[in-house]
Amino acid sequence: MAEAQRADGTVGKALDVLDQVARIGRPVRFGELQDASPFPKATLYRFVQTLTNQGMLMYDRDTQTYRLGVRLVRLAHAAWQQSSLAPIARPALEILSKTTGKTIHLAQLDHAQVLYVDKVNALSPLPMYSEAGKVGPAYCTGVGKAMLAFLDAAALRHALAQQSFHIFTEHTISSEHQMLVELDQIRETGYALDREEHEPGIICVAAPILSEKRRVLGALSLTSSTDRISLEQLETFAPLLQQTAQAVATDVAAWRFPDKLTTH
Repeated sequence: MAEAQRADGTVGKALDVLDQVARIGRPVRFGELQDASPFPKATLYRFVQTLTNQGMLMYDRDTQTYRLGVRLVRLAHAAWQQSSLAPIARPALEILSKTTGKTIHLAQLDHAQVLYVDKVNALSPLPMYSEAGKVGPAYCTGVGKAMLAFLDAAALRHALAQQSFHIFTEHTISSEHQMLVELDQIRETGYALDREEHEPGIICVAAPILSEKRRVLGALSLTSSTDRISLEQLETFAPLLQQTAQAVATDVAAWRFPDKLTTH
């Protein structure tokens, strides 16, 4: 498991176990964890028991399975309030969705990937991958590209090295060279486009949320589908989207959100 190889000591390895349970997405038996774990059985068991004792995992004796613990819910709620842009940006997202009639996403970077932290659906919601709490690729999503474009050089190199460039659709950017060309265009216009790059039929225009020092705090996107609107028509909302992103950045500054990169 690549995450385990990059982990920092015992704490990092224990967090890898939590990530493993989360990725499975359902209650899991110890044997199933062991089959996919790089750790010896005794080491894995020790991590699982410690996490269970600390409320990070819960054990069901009847089914003999483990699942994520309620302590994580409390921590996640605190993180949402303290570190996420969502509580600050929510009123602006609702106004933008009501004004445009489109679905609005709010995202931040998490280890060079996109973490969706909030979403306001249009009056007629679209079925799509992105939901609050989900992680998606940065190189083929509007919010991801909008954030990548405004990272400093060192952070961008680090982020690009972590992109898979997996081809989801015929429109997906498939190389770092293509990505760099696209990012130059985004810097010129100040916004990014998703041309059905992650999901067929799903298009969006996205704008970065930047601090006064031009550091990336997050991104907003306005999303629809090709059977409802053309990409050219959707792009006309870019100025309004950029105004909203700037308003969120101003609110963030007033709240004294930590002015630092969200990548490591």
